[in-house]
Amino acid sequence: MTATTGQRLFISRQQLDTLRLGPDPDAPTERPLADGELRLAVDQFALTSNNITYAAFGEAMKYWQFFPAPDAAWGCLPVWGFATVSESRCPEVPTGRRVWGFLPAGTHAVLRPAKVRASGFVDASPHRAELAGAYQAYAFTDADPLYRPELEGLQAVLKPLFVTAFLLDDFLADNAWFGARRLLLSSASSKTAFGTAFCMAGRRGQPGMARIVGLTSPANQAFTQGLGCYDTVQPYDTLEQLDPATPTLYVDFAGNAALRRRVHTHFGDALTYSSSIGGTHWQALGSGQGLPGPRPTLFFAPAQIKRRSAPPPEGWGPDGLGERLARSWHAFIGAVQQPQPPWVQVHTRAAADALEPAYRALLEGRADAREGAMLRW
Repeated sequence: MTATTGQRLFISRQQLDTLRLGPDPDAPTERPLADGELRLAVDQFALTSNNITYAAFGEAMKYWQFFPAPDAAWGCLPVWGFATVSESRCPEVPTGRRVWGFLPAGTHAVLRPAKVRASGFVDASPHRAELAGAYQAYAFTDADPLYRPELEGLQAVLKPLFVTAFLLDDFLADNAWFGARRLLLSSASSKTAFGTAFCMAGRRGQPGMARIVGLTSPANQAFTQGLGCYDTVQPYDTLEQLDPATPTLYVDFAGNAALRRRVHTHFGDALTYSSSIGGTHWQALGSGQGLPGPRPTLFFAPAQIKRRSAPPPEGWGPDGLGERLARSWHAFIGAVQQPQPPWVQVHTRAAADALEPAYRALLEGRADAREGAMLRW
């Protein structure tokens, strides 16, 4: 591939382990700009289990629609990362501006900026008009209060996951944990899960706070327990040793239907709420119908952003939400960076060579929970 044709990862929408690299449809030779559009040259982006969730829910949650592939049988994987405006026919956003936001796993992205402010803009491309607004915002890095140049890798790997974790914790706490005395988190070593546990742990000592229990594989148990976010961490095969009479709230980060059924069957009516977040166990996804206890409810972070962005008393307003998120984010990053040892170590690799292997490692559950993959073009 040349610099003008670029590259993009394409994934079969029906078979997530079928993928290929092909010419980027937003590259200069493939798509000239129209008035009001700009072209981003993607610098680098993270690849995490969150991206597997985007693919697993690509149809149901419309993630494939953000960056449509030329062939409708294939999807373009959304990622979070950094890009530079390489060409612009939008006078308000000149070339050379660097942005953070939702991008395709490729070398280029064509956007149509609207509502341009000092802090950034939103994409008003017609095909994205009915999609979740939380994924439409692009921040200028030189105006982003959460941005620090030396932490680009950690921001790309952790920020999207932590925003979900922050909002999930807020939602559950605002509902008084649905009366639970135990908060049970699956896939506890995953970054979204331990980000959520970190936020929950910050509420220890508050009236009505429940115990935080993580479920993980034996290989990740020591690492996960060592984070200090969970009151206890135990392997999946010990689930049935938990007292079934204790009111329990289940947070499902794995999306494993067999595990979900075990949880619902074991706790039955003592299960006060069942929240579904991710789909890292993509081959084991299944319906939540016919389970004992409450019906699993999908948590959609953009809905909580909309609620908390509303004026008081229900919301905090956009500035209030941003201030609370920034405080929590900086506290989280401080914990992640503690030296003995760091919770996450970012490894940057050449995207042209490492993109496919990194995706497959995540898809097959072989990625190290301690590592964060950063891909650079």
